[in-house]
Amino acid sequence: MSIAENVETYTGYAWERDADGIVTVTMDDPDASVNTMNPHFTAALEATVDRLEAERESIAGVILASAKKSWFAGGDLNLLRAADPAKAAEETAHIDHVKALLRGLEQLGRPVVAALNGTALGGGLEVALACHHRIAASDARGAQFGLPEVSLGLLPGGGGITRTVRMLGLQKALQEVILPATKFRTEDAVAVGIVDETAPLAELHDRARAWITANPAPVVPWDEKGFRLPGGAVSSPSVAGMLPALPALLRKQLKGAPMPAPRAALAAAVEGAYVDFDTASRIETRYLVSLTHDQVAKNMIKAFFFDLQEINAGGSRPLASDGSPFPKFTATKVGVIGAGMMGAGIAYVSARAGIDVVLKDVSVEAAEKGKDYSRMLEQKALARGKTTPEKSEALLARIHPTADAADFDGVDFVIEAVFESVPVKQGVFQEIEDIVRPDAVLGSNTSTLPITQLSEGVKRRDDFIGIHFFSPVDKMPLVEIVRGENTGDEVLAKTFDYVQQIRKTPIVVNDSRGFFTSRVIGTFIAEAVAAVGEGVEPASVEQAALQAGYPAGALQLLDELTISLSQKIRIETRTAVEADGGVWTEHPSEAVMDWIVDEAKRPGRKAGGGFYDYSPEGRRVGIWPGLREKYGSGRTVLPLIDLQERMLFAEALDAIDCLDKGVLTSVADANIGSIYGIGFPAWTGGVLQYVNQYDGGLDGFIARARELADTYGERFAPPASLTARAERGETYE
Repeated sequence: MSIAENVETYTGYAWERDADGIVTVTMDDPDASVNTMNPHFTAALEATVDRLEAERESIAGVILASAKKSWFAGGDLNLLRAADPAKAAEETAHIDHVKALLRGLEQLGRPVVAALNGTALGGGLEVALACHHRIAASDARGAQFGLPEVSLGLLPGGGGITRTVRMLGLQKALQEVILPATKFRTEDAVAVGIVDETAPLAELHDRARAWITANPAPVVPWDEKGFRLPGGAVSSPSVAGMLPALPALLRKQLKGAPMPAPRAALAAAVEGAYVDFDTASRIETRYLVSLTHDQVAKNMIKAFFFDLQEINAGGSRPLASDGSPFPKFTATKVGVIGAGMMGAGIAYVSARAGIDVVLKDVSVEAAEKGKDYSRMLEQKALARGKTTPEKSEALLARIHPTADAADFDGVDFVIEAVFESVPVKQGVFQEIEDIVRPDAVLGSNTSTLPITQLSEGVKRRDDFIGIHFFSPVDKMPLVEIVRGENTGDEVLAKTFDYVQQIRKTPIVVNDSRGFFTSRVIGTFIAEAVAAVGEGVEPASVEQAALQAGYPAGALQLLDELTISLSQKIRIETRTAVEADGGVWTEHPSEAVMDWIVDEAKRPGRKAGGGFYDYSPEGRRVGIWPGLREKYGSGRTVLPLIDLQERMLFAEALDAIDCLDKGVLTSVADANIGSIYGIGFPAWTGGVLQYVNQYDGGLDGFIARARELADTYGERFAPPASLTARAERGETYE
């Protein structure tokens, strides 16, 4: 085919050749807001590579650009989620075909530069890695680069493992890029080695042209004779001595959780390091295809992409009465009442987002102590090179400690984080509600107290809302927004916007004692405590939780939350239920908690003892022997799966009850809230997806729930709403 014929029939990406023979290829999916590895990409890339090869002699180099705000978003998760074992050969052939096209770019014989004007994650970064050089825009706000596939139950199967191992060395690629699934900021991507340099956006193409001119015939190192892996070949003493430790380290990190992706990624990297590039690429493909057929990947894709996308797009943000969206709200001055651990953390994340903060406590000294938390975090960030002295100083200058309510003048968003007492919380709002702006949001950071009841202590009840943070605030990604009976739609929209402004994920629930997260996590803890009371070895109970995929054992968690606080909340909840004419059903865990608090005098870690013993420095040293003595630990041995499913089913059934009663209004909120807020195992895809994906679907879940109910108590009986849903052939979507 002649060049003229090639151009005439060309169906690839936009193509522009300059006078120097440098071709700019601009990726642009016409049917989507981002570029992904969908059928359009495959067809356009194939036509583009064919033309590049046909016209190679007249081409000096290639700049691979993007017409989108992000450079390339990644793989097509719809296709990956729909993978079917019956089509394994077809799926393998497709992935290998795409990788062959990328290999065609890499072996074009002309310099190919990725001009990264924005984010390149997953498959997007893998496209960039197939280029000879990567230049990222230094001023592309929020740009991220990395291979996050393992966090979605997958692995970087578009060449990501094969190339990063050869670029960085086996150990560095695994431990810094692939297994942690890190999304790097631009400067960190350069530091780790997956991006080569940065330039201002306006200079990106000039810098790409300059590199092409200086490197007219680049060859990737792994295509050169005598190539050796950075850091040493797998057969070298230094690497060979390290290899046996990698599976052990991975097992320690996973704690026995059913997470196949990290193990597959490790295997693909190590096996691929023994062979040539093309063979390694085929190994990588086969591991990826096997993961796409695993239910865990389907669960995690649903949660961490589709459910999270629904939330971030404002699925729970209310509309105005006329159906139009409320104007976007940006907080300018946040008033935080209470400078304890929670208040200090809220002040920090608000200031980090560029918001001025008034941090109030009973004395200036107490407020300054709260600011010390921000000072400590910034000192750590400076030591790690994550910030600069100028940025740190500016952040801290935005936090204004005070004991004077008058300093709340001009505040447009209030967050109270004081002692969990209705009168105390109402009192602090009464002190400031006439000082703050008349349209200020009045938010309470409470984990259990009813928002409607708290709102009765203020004049502007429709401006009152719950805004439940998780500790430590600077690390936990979730905020549970609680709508009271009086809360106005616009206030809810403002609160949603503020949570996103501070770069957290908001879920929205309706008012109820314990809301969603606090009440559901309580059922997980209760089953563990009940098993201890039945005579099950406490260490076995903790291991069951860890091997189910929980980040910590329930007894450890309860010690840290404080057993006496859990007891207090339960007593208050029982009193409220009975005052409303309800009947309280006692859980078998209650007697164990009452004994350890009231008789053993071990209310938790802060007091020096709970289910665990602690050193004088507060380090956990082991299960308290008195617990084993009291309950004859070891006299009862339960199947591991029963211990695990008592915890998992208890939370799932309570989440269904939350949905039935309108506490939850969104499946996405349930799934993301359970993973991000209360540590429900990530491999499940969330608390309601766990029900969907159970062996046999909803019918299988119902049958197993009845088995648990027969053995461990009526609390496991499946609700009528669940059986009705199963009869209709529906799932929780």
